[in-house]
Amino acid sequence: MIDEEYFDDPELLDDQEAAEPAEGALYEHFRIEVDRGQVPLRIDKYLMEHTQHQTRNRIQAAAEAGFIRVNDKPVKSNYKVRAGEVITLMLDRPHFDSTIVPEELPLDVRYEDDDLMVIYKPAGMVVHPGCGNFHGTLVHAIAWHLRNLPSYDPNDPQVGLVHRIDKDTSGLLVVAKTREAKSHLGKQFFHHETHRSYVALVWGNFVEDEGRIEGNIGRDPRDRLRMAVFPPDSDTGKPAVTHYRVLERYGYTTLVECRLETGRTHQIRAHMKHIGHPLFADERYGGTEILRGERTASYKAYIQNCFKLCPRQVLHAQTLGFRHPTTGQQMDFTSPLPQDMEALIDKWRKRLGGG
Repeated sequence: MIDEEYFDDPELLDDQEAAEPAEGALYEHFRIEVDRGQVPLRIDKYLMEHTQHQTRNRIQAAAEAGFIRVNDKPVKSNYKVRAGEVITLMLDRPHFDSTIVPEELPLDVRYEDDDLMVIYKPAGMVVHPGCGNFHGTLVHAIAWHLRNLPSYDPNDPQVGLVHRIDKDTSGLLVVAKTREAKSHLGKQFFHHETHRSYVALVWGNFVEDEGRIEGNIGRDPRDRLRMAVFPPDSDTGKPAVTHYRVLERYGYTTLVECRLETGRTHQIRAHMKHIGHPLFADERYGGTEILRGERTASYKAYIQNCFKLCPRQVLHAQTLGFRHPTTGQQMDFTSPLPQDMEALIDKWRKRLGGG
């Protein structure tokens, strides 16, 4: 079966950071032999009928990229398959087994009951296994924690994490322990009935104290590992809205609270870059450049020391609120800033105060 991960699902952008495969190497991910009674049929239509969870656009894109082959030769999407031919999907990265096996790993559980648990993910921990990150992920840790719960299958997509945050973002996540809980919580996220706020340090000073960013989020056509913002009325990307509020100003950087109305991949990171305020130390979105400030050697050294204190995008999922799927009670959780962010913010405060 051809899974979404093969075509760079944006939801797995950060989870799939890995060592580069051997240059020029191709790996077989899918093979099927055409039945001998098959009449000639376009290969995109044929694969739509013989694979699961795929769209015709995705299959056509794979063919255009040269990934789909017939008898070891690349073909286009309009190629007509014939009886006895062998179709393969060849990609530039090796196949990996995505089966989740519990691993005994540290797990910071902030709340737990029969239906769900709220956990804290530290920065640097991958959420889901992907190419190059086969073990040691958050879902492996969750699987170990719930290993004695008969109703919890870590390989069942109808239970488990309801949402996710990026590898180098810290903060709170909710895990559904039952199918009913995940369905109920999933509907709250879909209808924007949850409450989530993040704290971020961004480059630049804001004229206003608060604001609203609206713009579709979609893959950046110039960089597949990054998301870009498109006009709200565009057919490109998915609608996204971020509300922000200034917490503290440090002259060349600003501490802001971001509240999500939607939950798109890299939403805050892409939206902030779009309005000219990339997250501090966010390498993927240009935040590791010195974007504001002085040209002196001492200032450059100061910024480099800041990057060393918090060597990742300065983003923390601080609050999480939702209705309990069984009781209907409002549940609200808050997580203090992690040590690396506290140290960085304190450094900017001291600089502003002349310390």
